[in-house]
Amino acid sequence: MTTTPMNTTTMATTLITTPTFSRYSAEPWQILERAGAGPLRPYEDKALPADELLKRIPETDALIVGMDLITSDVIDAADRLKIIAKHGVGVDTIDVGAAQARGIPVVCAPGSNSRAVAEFTFGLILDATRRITDASRRVADGEWPKLFGPELAGRTLAVIGFGRIGQLVARYARAFGMTVLAHDPYVDPRDMCALGARSATLDDCLARADVVSLHLPATPGAGPLLDHARLSAMKRGALLVNTARGGLVDETALATLLEDGHLGGAALDAFAYEPLGDSPLRSAPNVLLTPHMAACGQDANRMMGAMVAEEVVRVLAGEPPQHPAP
Repeated sequence: MTTTPMNTTTMATTLITTPTFSRYSAEPWQILERAGAGPLRPYEDKALPADELLKRIPETDALIVGMDLITSDVIDAADRLKIIAKHGVGVDTIDVGAAQARGIPVVCAPGSNSRAVAEFTFGLILDATRRITDASRRVADGEWPKLFGPELAGRTLAVIGFGRIGQLVARYARAFGMTVLAHDPYVDPRDMCALGARSATLDDCLARADVVSLHLPATPGAGPLLDHARLSAMKRGALLVNTARGGLVDETALATLLEDGHLGGAALDAFAYEPLGDSPLRSAPNVLLTPHMAACGQDANRMMGAMVAEEVVRVLAGEPPQHPAP
């Protein structure tokens, strides 16, 4: 990537709240430094606490965030802020409307982590169906179990949300011999068909699929997409996989349906509240829980960081962003 020189004679401050920025490549950090964009990351091992963000934001020109809540209060306190960059794709934790009202562009890194998330998703599907983690734990405890699980060939996968990640997951599933259903009102069914997936309603997907995988953003204030009724409508013994957003699933209802055996399993990388607290999912049977790490691929980390760093430099130089948030 080439870096656009900043049209400013004073040093700008770029506050980085996420500890994963530039973790596996120096390139994103160097992009900011070369442009005089003053990168500052207060903590390398944890996210910036919300109270400290409020204290630092008045002296910040550019903000690079992870899963931080960027509320209207934060934006109102940002006297110098010129850009908010999401070190990732989803911007549902950012009050985009409040930023736009202040004329502050919100940008992200579309496509940067698609392959990492898709590969992780399919890893969860394989792990959950063949009980790999369960077997590993039991062998470590001195057991020698022979755990059985279904083969994927001939089973049906429903991909809910057919963007970049969903499409990659569909391709992997086809390679394993699965039938793929897809639900996404924003994608032409002909495009789904071209990728080997059949367009279906959400209800049809839930009723027919052996594996349901979520790949769409959560709508703030809308409640879970998969509430108790929709989870109950899933095929008996089905597996639910969520590497998207925790708010999409009623976690209490999911735990109940795992306990009573209606659902065969769940593999979750995203939760309504993170880190996961006192959740009934912790003790639910046949569940895999990972700490929102699907996007944590080393190649994705470099690309994501470089994309948002370039956007920061571009906007601070007075140019329009190339990847504004949708």
